[in-house]
Amino acid sequence: MPSPSLRQFRIFLAAIETGSVTAAARALNVTQPAASQQLRELEKILGTRLLVRAGGRVAPTTAGAALVGPAGRVQAAVDEAVAVVAAHRAGDTGRIRLGTGATACIYLLPPVLAAVKRRMPGLEIIIATGNSEDMLERLEAGDLDVALATMPGSVGRSLAATRVLEDPMVALVPESLAPAAPVLTPADLAALPLILYEPGGTTRSVIDGWFRQGGIRARPIMELGSIEAIKMLVGSGLGASVMPALALPEPIAGTVVRPLAPAASRDVGYVLRRSQVMDRGLRLFVEELGRAVPVSLARPTSSGPASAPPS
Repeated sequence: MPSPSLRQFRIFLAAIETGSVTAAARALNVTQPAASQQLRELEKILGTRLLVRAGGRVAPTTAGAALVGPAGRVQAAVDEAVAVVAAHRAGDTGRIRLGTGATACIYLLPPVLAAVKRRMPGLEIIIATGNSEDMLERLEAGDLDVALATMPGSVGRSLAATRVLEDPMVALVPESLAPAAPVLTPADLAALPLILYEPGGTTRSVIDGWFRQGGIRARPIMELGSIEAIKMLVGSGLGASVMPALALPEPIAGTVVRPLAPAASRDVGYVLRRSQVMDRGLRLFVEELGRAVPVSLARPTSSGPASAPPS
């Protein structure tokens, strides 16, 4: 059985409101015969009379009166849907589903998101946190719109990655345990109790790779997923750590920060699906992310993106 059309509902409601099929047709900019035909088809589909003439006016039957509410809600829902899409098209509203690691979420994203919301108050921002590998899997599956992540060696063919900063790794050491050397080697840190990121993430892979450069396998006394917890434990004198400089915007009492030799770093950037539509919300996010990158950590402009994001 065919379903009633929105056009039929609109003519039906207009006829009841105006009391005349002719007036309804005029209001909806259709001919009177066309309006009458649509009403007959509606009655045929529903299998009952909906309108009768009473006192020179069109009035609803009992069935017609029962249809007024549902038909009005259908019309209102369609009008709302059109208005919502129009707002998205105009760039007034939108949604970003953003995946990110904890360090970027704490130290890089707040000013970015605040600036985006100032420029686009109607934008809904949904944030999920986790390690970079998980975020990229969710992005590829379509569960996220963009990921701000530590760059792996490569990304899936359906993804496009753009580096935005090179984040140097540094040693965070309790003052009571700090070696005299101004620059610390893998051997220097291996001699101390180590508190490191938990295994499985890109950042931990960078740290383990740095130790291997010195011919050492790191043997931490603690492995945690929280950068803040690691900083607190180091500040309490329980051990030393290797972490991104981005996570150390301010000095931590009772600790010293030392550069590493050889130097080590991780690349941080945003990743999009190549098929992703770059609506206004995403464009603003990318723009504000570029503005917010700390000058001391900004990657040289000559290095460019790993692959161009979709335009």
